Amino acid sequence: MKRVLVTGGAGKAGHWIIKHFLEHGYQVTNVDTRPPAPELDCHHLTADLTDLGQTIDALGPHSTGNRAPYDGVVHMAAIPRPQMHANQEVWRINTNTTYNVLEACGLLGIKKAVIASSESSYGICFANAFFEPDYLPIDEAHPQYPEDTYGLTKVVNEATADMFHRRDGTQILSFRIGNVVCPEDYAGIKARAAEHPEDRLRILWSYIDSRDLGQACRLGIEKDGLGSQPIIIAAEDTSSPLPSRDLMQRFCPGVTDLRRDYTDREAFISNQRLKDLLGWQQEHWF
Repeated sequence: MKRVLVTGGAGKAGHWIIKHFLEHGYQVTNVDTRPPAPELDCHHLTADLTDLGQTIDALGPHSTGNRAPYDGVVHMAAIPRPQMHANQEVWRINTNTTYNVLEACGLLGIKKAVIASSESSYGICFANAFFEPDYLPIDEAHPQYPEDTYGLTKVVNEATADMFHRRDGTQILSFRIGNVVCPEDYAGIKARAAEHPEDRLRILWSYIDSRDLGQACRLGIEKDGLGSQPIIIAAEDTSSPLPSRDLMQRFCPGVTDLRRDYTDREAFISNQRLKDLLGWQQEHWF
């Protein structure tokens, strides 16, 4: 049986990621400061991933009794947004946990990892004032302009992933994850979407269904030979019922470099690399 370790499985996205792996026959270990939902049939380890010794022990063979290394690690444990903790704490936890998990993978011979980066690394989401992207749709080559500590940690973590790939050969995919929407979230978003499009302007109306994120994580562990690179995880459509061209003309009139045709509700963040490299297909839509 294939084995995967997920960090942060008690969180919003982590729950659905574990559920997806279990449904596809994986043996799952969750590492977090609290256990996941009781209906998830997985092993749980409580560990402080800001401590390198605990991280190595948690990812190692003796904490679960399985001697072989995990087939992969999905690292989601982090402070998930700014303004929840002091900036210094966001920096400490988000950078240290990622460094420690990837250091442990290298030391323990775990050859594949998926880590949580974010669309916030582009800077628009938490900037002091909204600014327009350089071009649309945003892709992995678009410059990252963070003005906040949270977004900065994601840029740093991607560089950390590149370093560990060079040193250890670990395949590390930095998933630039859009706004995660769980099944229970849709009704509330849809209730305001038409009348208040400004609600989701800062994320350019992007989203990713938590179940489709789980699929992406599994594919990221199963695919070979991808090195270290960022991959945007976002839906094909926006979370707005309004035509994308109308949204663009109202909120981003200065963007003249358009790299796709906008005729319906096409997304402003491109998932082309996700489809090309992982064979991912969207299954849940607004």
